[in-house]
Formats: sequence, C-alpha cells, structure tokens
Amino acid sequence: MANFPIEEQSSRSGVHPLKFSLWLIIISIIMMFAAFTSAYIVRREEGNWLEFDLPNILLINTVIIAFSSVSMQLAYNSAKQNSLGRLKLMLMVTLGLGIAFLIGQWYGWADLVQNNIYFGGTGSNPSGSFLYVLTGVHGFHLITGLVFVLMVLLSSLKYKVHSKNMLRIQLCTVYWHFLGGLWLYLYIFLRINH
Repeated sequence: MANFPIEEQSSRSGVHPLKFSLWLIIISIIMMFAAFTSAYIVRREEGNWLEFDLPNILLINTVIIAFSSVSMQLAYNSAKQNSLGRLKLMLMVTLGLGIAFLIGQWYGWADLVQNNIYFGGTGSNPSGSFLYVLTGVHGFHLITGLVFVLMVLLSSLKYKVHSKNMLRIQLCTVYWHFLGGLWLYLYIFLRINH
C-alpha cells in the first residue's frame, strides 16, 4: 500500500474504493465473529462444557487495546493538525501497545495450557477450543492491523501522511478502532457467557 500512490479521489459513487473495500472487510469479519459467538452459545447449551476461569490477562489486554485506540486517534488528530512529530510518536505507541496485546494473548494461552485447557485433540473440551479460536482469530486480525499501522508509520516517515493526504491514516484508524471494539465485544461476551 505504501509503494503506490493513494489518491484522495472518490469513485463515481462518492466513496473511495479503498474505503469501500475496508468496509467490506469489516462487515465480513463481523459476520465471521457473529457466527463464532452464535456457535459458542449453541454448543454450550448442548452440554459437556468445561467451566474454567478466564485468564486474568484478558482484562489487562482490554485496557491495553483501549489505550492503543486512544493513541491511534491521537495519531489521526496529529496528522490532521500537521503535527508530524506527534503523529510518528503516536503511531509508534500504537505499534508498541499492539505488540504488548499480542504478548498478553500469548501469556493467556500459556495460562490455559498450564491449567490443562487445550485446543482440539485428546483431552480437550469445546469450551477451551472456542476460547483459542476467538482469541486467535482476533489476534490474527490484530497482526494485520499492526502491519497496516507500520505501513502508515513508514509513509509518515516519508512525509506522505499529513492534513492534505489523510486517506492512509483514516483507513488505518477506522480498522484499528474496529479491532478494539471487536475485542471489547469478545471480552464482554466471554465474561457473560463463560
């Protein structure tokens, strides 16, 4: 994305094709997680469901991702105000918090393994498998978000992100806030239904 020019122009419909594509991606991710959480509820009602405490790191990760959403918004606001130094700093903070979130997920999984809760295979239970899937698929999408943030950061280092060229950071901000909102939904869902 950083290697070819991104023009701010919209298509005939008035919506930039990249914005339209991002919204299609977001809608498809929403549908996928709606299917996962629906399957979770249906499978839980069938019985043979192991009850266990969720790893405490999930709450810490919720705080981390909330702060990363704030730093991403500050990066967007900085670009809008042509505060390029703060823009780069806030993008780096967002990257760091995103990486911290992924490390937290890794520790959460380690906690599950330590408590003999595994994904699939012999000795596993659907409740543990669902937790791995929900957090793992979100983690995958967070990695794609980190790649997106890194691309915007690299573009900002080349002075390609500023008040007259906001498309990159606008798309990245929308996607990052979506990932934060999705995590908040998953965390609340798991707390209520676990």
